[in-house]
Amino acid sequence: MVNPLPILLARGERATDGRFEDVDTGPRWFVFEEAEDVVFWQPRTGQLATSMGRAFALGEDAIYNPGTFAFDNHLNIFADPLEWLRARRDGCIVLDWTRAFDRLRDCPRISVAEEVLLQYRRHMKPPHMPDVYVLASRRVAA
Repeated sequence: MVNPLPILLARGERATDGRFEDVDTGPRWFVFEEAEDVVFWQPRTGQLATSMGRAFALGEDAIYNPGTFAFDNHLNIFADPLEWLRARRDGCIVLDWTRAFDRLRDCPRISVAEEVLLQYRRHMKPPHMPDVYVLASRRVAA
């Protein structure tokens, strides 16, 4: 990223549904804008929250950017925002692992932080496969 969006600050709390609620007396959260949502990170607790629940990942644009995979590079999946920021936002942090298979299955190469490797392996399978039945051949005698 040549010019990443600035990091903003907000005060609030994480609701039970994972959404961010503005609270003037709440702790400070870092705010990151995503294409379809806003992601909040509270560095003291490590909590992540979203504004609308639409974001799949923080740094989601890296998943769909062809430059991510140019010259045999990988999509880096980090365990937490601090590591992602240290890597200059080169990759993403998955927020909703239930959508991982559908969002990541077309990536040619992925590097996964050791801390989230088990989650990655568990979720990189189709969430549901259809029941398969065999159609019996019907042959009519002539």
